[in-house]
Amino acid sequence: MNDKFLNLLGMARRGGKLSLGHDAAIGSVVKNKAQLCIISSEGSERLKKEMLHACSFEGKNIPVLITKYETLTLSKAIGSKAAVITVDDEGFSKALQQKYNEDI
Repeated sequence: MNDKFLNLLGMARRGGKLSLGHDAAIGSVVKNKAQLCIISSEGSERLKKEMLHACSFEGKNIPVLITKYETLTLSKAIGSKAAVITVDDEGFSKALQQKYNEDI
């Protein structure tokens, strides 16, 4: 894996700063722990719509990043299968957004 974004995502996982999967991601958003929501490119339209709504509901302003990465690629980086991930750390959130925008 030669991608800095994916490497950083793996570091966040090892640091325990991610919530993986739909239920965990929604829980993180509801508890105001989420700093960034990452969705795979093949996430369903329903999933994208639900996460966008949750991340902006009741004045929340959690950035949502619909990535170019497929679920399998994200899963390899974090060691667990998930189409949606929330980053629950401000430092990792900012760094991941910066790395993703540099690669585009």
